[in-house]
Amino acid sequence: MPQQMGDVALGREVFRFETFGNEGFWTDAVRLPAGIMAAKVTPLQALQLGLQVDSDMVDPATKAELAKELRADPSGRSSRLLNDPNVTTKLVMAGAVIGMSPKNGKVGTSCALCHTMTDASVFKVPQGGSVGRRLDGLANHNINLGKIFATAANTRALYTIAQLQLDANKGKTLGRAPRGLTATSTEADFDAYFSNPRFYPIGMFDDTFDGNGDPMHNTPLFEQDLAAPYGSEGTFTRIDDFSNFVFTTLFDQTMLTTPGGRAFVHMLAGAAGDEMIDNYVKILNDTRVVGYPFVAAQARQAGKPGTLTTPIGFRVDGRRLLALNAYLASLPAPTGMKSDSSAIMRGRQVFRTSGCTGCHNVDQSRPVPTTIHAMAQIFPGDHPIMLAPRQPPLNAIVNTPNSFFDDKMAVVNASLRGEKRGIAMPLLLDLARKPVFLHDDSASSLDNLLNGSRGRTAPHPFYVPDRRRRADAIAYLKSLDSGVR
Repeated sequence: MPQQMGDVALGREVFRFETFGNEGFWTDAVRLPAGIMAAKVTPLQALQLGLQVDSDMVDPATKAELAKELRADPSGRSSRLLNDPNVTTKLVMAGAVIGMSPKNGKVGTSCALCHTMTDASVFKVPQGGSVGRRLDGLANHNINLGKIFATAANTRALYTIAQLQLDANKGKTLGRAPRGLTATSTEADFDAYFSNPRFYPIGMFDDTFDGNGDPMHNTPLFEQDLAAPYGSEGTFTRIDDFSNFVFTTLFDQTMLTTPGGRAFVHMLAGAAGDEMIDNYVKILNDTRVVGYPFVAAQARQAGKPGTLTTPIGFRVDGRRLLALNAYLASLPAPTGMKSDSSAIMRGRQVFRTSGCTGCHNVDQSRPVPTTIHAMAQIFPGDHPIMLAPRQPPLNAIVNTPNSFFDDKMAVVNASLRGEKRGIAMPLLLDLARKPVFLHDDSASSLDNLLNGSRGRTAPHPFYVPDRRRRADAIAYLKSLDSGVR
């Protein structure tokens, strides 16, 4: 038990503050802190972008002054502190802006950026961020990562997670924008893409360096002992492998320029992948990025590119990854919303009799079924065309035109481990807070998700036609937590 407690404490530190050196990427390559300073972003503006502030990391004098200002004007509009750009820098360098980790005068990012909220005990911006005590593991549905990225002084350094237009793909582009970015696109072009919520919606993050514009909706990181496989595409069977993938590729995309990174991207995307990394190196050179890659990880020669433990041949500190596992498993899900017990009981019966249990558990204290559900099952309208062949076990790169739902699975999917291209099941927890549904935000509410008006060929076409029964089912889904039923 003492060892387990120690692992959880270390894992909390990893979750909240660990960068493994990615502060070099965000400060010297993307230049996010420089962009924030140049744009004179105020704390109020940062909160409007969905960022969260840990009140326990704010010095007592500042906290007292803010409390005084908010008593005079609860909106914060007249607050001197909330409208002073210098206070933003002060909060970031104090480690108070959740997920922004100051290290040796630079600023990196941690898991908490997208997966922590506060209790809003000090201040809350409607549809935005808040100031209060940390609530780790909760998905931040209001974070405007695209706009935050666009604030950086060198957004072009995020090339691999933008929607691209590559010669090897004959100019074809996948994503929400009508055109993709190129190696010669300007900083203004990149800023326009990332800051446009039609292309990069609020609450979403593009977590695959595939050249597709395929951001997915942010997910919670509590109760991870109940969740598997990991990623909406179900590529990883272990959470520490998934975390390592995040730290060694997504939090420092310059790692993709290493021989192992190049080999992995080539395996995934062939000539288009080679072109993407060559273009990325050119962009890094053109924007005078030096000293990369930045993440401190152990190089491992064993195994071919694509091994789940070391997809690009690198792994960060294993003890810290396992400690992070322990912390994510220790985080409890919020209590479900239980306002109408009669409706919840009726909704439970609707859930049982409407086919939902063919994929989902009734008892949310049980691990989520690990089955990958084929695209044809979860999305009957999926009629993909082949874009490029690949060597088995990888499936061919395919895509259904006029749909965003399968863009995420076009290049990176569970075929990497010999599984089918499809969807992993989510945790059915904390649904009362969730504003949109399905990984591509294609269902605007729970009522919309379960409403047959979306059509038989839509993603997740499993409906409750009767309005009253549907309302009961929604009450039940919002009530779910991991307490034993």
